[in-house]
Amino acid sequence: MKRKGNLYENIYKVENIMAAYNEVCRNTKSKRKVNRFKEFRCIYISRIYNILKNREYKVGPYVHFTIYEPKKREIVSQGMIDKVVNHLVSRYILYPALLPCLIDTNVASRANLGTKAGLDAANEFHRKCKVKYGKYYILKCDISRFFASINKDRLKEKLLRKIKDKDAIKIVFDIIDSEEEGLGIGNMTSQVFAIFYLNDMDHFIKENLGIKYYVRYQDDFLLFHESKDYLKYCFEQIKEFLKKEKLSLNGKSRLYTNNNNFIFLGRNKYGKYARYRNVKRKLKKKMYLYKTGVIDLMSLSSSLLCYKNLCEKDIRISVKE
Repeated sequence: MKRKGNLYENIYKVENIMAAYNEVCRNTKSKRKVNRFKEFRCIYISRIYNILKNREYKVGPYVHFTIYEPKKREIVSQGMIDKVVNHLVSRYILYPALLPCLIDTNVASRANLGTKAGLDAANEFHRKCKVKYGKYYILKCDISRFFASINKDRLKEKLLRKIKDKDAIKIVFDIIDSEEEGLGIGNMTSQVFAIFYLNDMDHFIKENLGIKYYVRYQDDFLLFHESKDYLKYCFEQIKEFLKKEKLSLNGKSRLYTNNNNFIFLGRNKYGKYARYRNVKRKLKKKMYLYKTGVIDLMSLSSSLLCYKNLCEKDIRISVKE
């Protein structure tokens, strides 16, 4: 596929800046930031237009904070101007250059795909393999510390094979280099980089290893096949391939039979929420974090409502006040 050019000028078109501005205001949780941004909207949009058109953009500082659901993670956040620029770079530089080369079953962070598409694909592969093979096997893989382990030099090499616009490459590389280690979770560009970084592995699995039934959501992926021995071979080949990408699989990666009720994207093979037995323990932990001042009442209330709604989709549970 030819490298993409003439991308940079799209990020400072006023209509594109307005679209990114509206999207950021809609998705930003801090309403104080949003209200201030809206109050001086014309000034901020004019500033974004000028710094992008004059090639003067400098990545702003990051704010680091920790979330505890579904597990402890370090998240990064930026100022509103940086958020808008991040969206512009994603939608008008990275999307046109990178999305056409991705396989259909790489389902994360793309329009009309996502977690539901990943679960639907996995269920469809279960159904097809059941009809075709009767007994079959699934190789479930998970990459260790994926975002933090992404190698910046390898990522830049991959991007240079897809983008030839020098101004576009500069701003993309500036965003990559602004992170201290790997990629920070929280930026839109990080999500796009993450789905693209393993694109070579996707093609290796589909084309070189010949796995017909394969689905990936970021660093979680499944391979379906009738032969247990062949999936063991694939397992070793994938580990060797990931060494070149400076990545490794974690200890949760293993083989399953079609009768095993394993978890993928938080659901079991029947599509049911798989961790409802842990809800009581998790809520006790959230209550402890609230009592010790680590989280506020809003976070606690959000978790209570989230778990209640999530579990009620599959089973009826009693939630005591």
